[in-house]
Order: sequence, then C-alpha cells, then structure tokens
Amino acid sequence: MDRIQYRKLNKYKYQLMRDYVYKTTITLDHDAGVPDFVTLRKDGQLEIYKGYAWDGPSGPTIDTKDFMRGSLVHDALYQLIREEKIERKYKEYADRLLSDICREDGMSKFRAWYVYWAVRLFGKARKNPDDTSNKLEEAP
Repeated sequence: MDRIQYRKLNKYKYQLMRDYVYKTTITLDHDAGVPDFVTLRKDGQLEIYKGYAWDGPSGPTIDTKDFMRGSLVHDALYQLIREEKIERKYKEYADRLLSDICREDGMSKFRAWYVYWAVRLFGKARKNPDDTSNKLEEAP
C-alpha cells in the first residue's frame, strides 16, 4: 500500500482568483519561485498565480481595498525570502513597496507610513524554526 504525504496549512483569508503580475525593480541572475504559486523573473516581473492564498494585511489593522494589492505583493515577496528563493536583503524593498502600492491605491500618507514602519519592525521574512506548516506527515 502506498502512503500519502501531506502537510498541514495555516489558514489564509484570501485566495487569488486569476493570475496577477507586478513589475518590481529587483533584478536577479535567474528566475526564482515556488512552483504553482509565485515566480520572480530575473527581470523583476513578479508573477503570482491563480489559487495563491495569503492572509492579507496583518497586525492591528483593517483589511481595506487600498491595502489588498500591496499585501498580496508583499506576502509573495516575503514568501520568496522565507523559502530562501531570494536574499533577505529584499525585505526592506518589499516593505517599501507595500507602502508605495497602498499609496497608489488611495491609502492616506499617514496610514501608509504607519504600515511601512509596522512591517519594518514586526514583519517576519525569516523562517520560523517553530513553524510546523512545512512539516511533512505520512499516513497509510
């Protein structure tokens, strides 16, 4: 009998219903990504695929429309950092980009400033050694 292999997932609030592409200014030597979820092309094009799930704005905040696109791009970049597909040095860029996209989408300057500093101080782009979401399980 073949065993199955699976992992438990954290709960997410949102799921992308069609592919989304955002042009970043990041340049790489090669494409980087997590198959079926997100790819950062070497020219900086970030491709987030239909079905991608993210938790939206985090922390003590309200999920508003002017926060959604920024949170999607930010979470995708953080995932690439956490999974060591891109270097951690891009965390500050991702944090600034979150604020910039939110401003583009109509967020007030003060709130975008607050969001930027919140993720600068509390954003988790590193792997959490206690995180069991990537732990593989087996069952008969």
